[in-house]
Amino acid sequence: MENELHHQSATSEKIWATLDRIAESQEKAALEMKEMREEEEERRREEDKWEKKKAHQRMIRWERLFNAEWSLLMESLLEGDLVRLLQDWGIAVLYTQTSTRGCHNGECYEFSILAETGDEVVLVEVEKTLRSEDVARFLEKLGKFTTYRPLYRGKKIYGAVAFLKADKSVQVHAERQGLFVIRATGSSTSTSIVNNTEFVPRVF
Repeated sequence: MENELHHQSATSEKIWATLDRIAESQEKAALEMKEMREEEEERRREEDKWEKKKAHQRMIRWERLFNAEWSLLMESLLEGDLVRLLQDWGIAVLYTQTSTRGCHNGECYEFSILAETGDEVVLVEVEKTLRSEDVARFLEKLGKFTTYRPLYRGKKIYGAVAFLKADKSVQVHAERQGLFVIRATGSSTSTSIVNNTEFVPRVF
């Protein structure tokens, strides 16, 4: 009888020990599964972030290309109207050229359109959508123009901004900085300088 009870006790201990091992194994497996799910979720989040980043970079490249193509088209369209527009303001343009560019002491520059009368030069910045930061950047370039091109020192240098779209506040800001403000639509009947009639251009 004692042997039978001892055998049953030993068997019971083995069973409980086995159940403990099973429970421990299940906990370990559950923990490993949780870690695997977390790692997979983290990997997917990283992949999503990477894909979103790539898509954003592609969008920026396409937007820059789109804006560059628009600017080139606007330059071409505006160049033909510019002589008439400036003549209405008493600036008798002799010739124009687009994409005036170069480098000076390692600093590169570009002006969308250059119009010259002989004693006067009008530099035009063309933007699809004109923003205040575009005006600030253009003013900085204008201030350096005769440094970039010493040949033009002694001439009157004027600036103009041309655009398809711009907030009224930006147009007012540009005019207050002494710039001609040109609303460009690609049609000679509606492309116009929109400055006030009392406007006096700033000499840079």
